[in-house]
Amino acid sequence: MDLRNYFATSQGTGVLSTADREGRVDSAIYARPHILADGTIAMIMRERLTHHNLQQNPYAAYLFRESGPGYRGVRLFLKKLREDADPELLQEMTRRCLSPEEDQARGPKFIVYFQLEKLLPLIGDGGTE
Repeated sequence: MDLRNYFATSQGTGVLSTADREGRVDSAIYARPHILADGTIAMIMRERLTHHNLQQNPYAAYLFRESGPGYRGVRLFLKKLREDADPELLQEMTRRCLSPEEDQARGPKFIVYFQLEKLLPLIGDGGTE
């Protein structure tokens, strides 16, 4: 599956799930990831619980449900590789337009890079899978 093309052309809702070192799980709504030329997956995140969990446990799962009837989308099982806080790269990758004041008020942000460990489709009609 060409994830770069998929996320460039698909609309929907994404949820990123992480867990701390004790296994306490967190899920948060996240935008579509950036897929780099080498297949690395990048997500921009603020310094909140999801980012904190990834400092303790590098594994995450991202579920993307396409807009429309039924359940179509993908599930990505990820492992954190590294992170970056380069302001120029963050500016280049940011899709949402906030004023500089509003962006700064929301706190520090990072680009977190992941390796794709497993990709599974999300397919269903609203019933159980």
